[in-house]
Amino acid sequence: MEQPEKLKTINYSGIFLSCFSDYSEKCVHATPEHVLLYLYSGEQIVEDRNKTITIQAGECAFIRRNHRLLMYKNSKGDELYKGISLTFNRSLLREFYSRINKGDIPKKVMVSQDNVFMMEQKADINSLFQSLNPYFEEGLKPSDGVAKLKLQEGIYALLNASDIYFPMLFDFTEPWKIDILEFLNENYMDDLSMEQIAAYTGRSLATFKRDFKKISTLSPQKWLIKKRLETAYVKLKEEGRKVQDVYVEVGFKNPSHFSTVFKKQYGFSPTEL
Repeated sequence: MEQPEKLKTINYSGIFLSCFSDYSEKCVHATPEHVLLYLYSGEQIVEDRNKTITIQAGECAFIRRNHRLLMYKNSKGDELYKGISLTFNRSLLREFYSRINKGDIPKKVMVSQDNVFMMEQKADINSLFQSLNPYFEEGLKPSDGVAKLKLQEGIYALLNASDIYFPMLFDFTEPWKIDILEFLNENYMDDLSMEQIAAYTGRSLATFKRDFKKISTLSPQKWLIKKRLETAYVKLKEEGRKVQDVYVEVGFKNPSHFSTVFKKQYGFSPTEL
């Protein structure tokens, strides 16, 4: 396939191919959906908190949703970076869950705190991604039906690999988890009181706080501040934006408060970026 001069991404109904001819591409990954990534060539380095994971050609990794990661997509020698990823949105997972035998779901599986999981190289994973390669190599677009079948095949491969993926993929079996996170991820920049957020998610304030404890060790207020600071960091560090523009965009009312909590979180003031 003729390689572009910079990063190129092709999307076919939730199946993404990324390839580029530059040596390295740095990006911040904060997808709201789960991703299954297979690397055909090059390498990908993932920085997750205090961990560094390197994905090599021929390897596959599962990346869970709603976590901020720093990624480096690198060429390696003469091998250009090329990867294909499957994105599992909630509607697809809900439909899949509705059709499986609930008796087959393992009981009492511990929910992992990791965000990136290296997959064992098995025949089902390898055959799935090798079957996708021709669509991108030859510029053929799979039908929506074929793309959906490939995504379902990816879900089966995950479930066959380990029981730990059941609670991660199907956490909407407790609907409040999705409702609260979806609402906050879409509206965290708005100036809303806790009472308003609770009302918008269909709860009393007490119920909202009780449900929120099930999805985060932080209080709702601290979760919002952390989310705003992470977004501000990306805008300042990765996008080169100005402090006076960013603090308002992410939901802070005054620059002094923004500077104080930013320094508390990262150890340096926003102007030092």
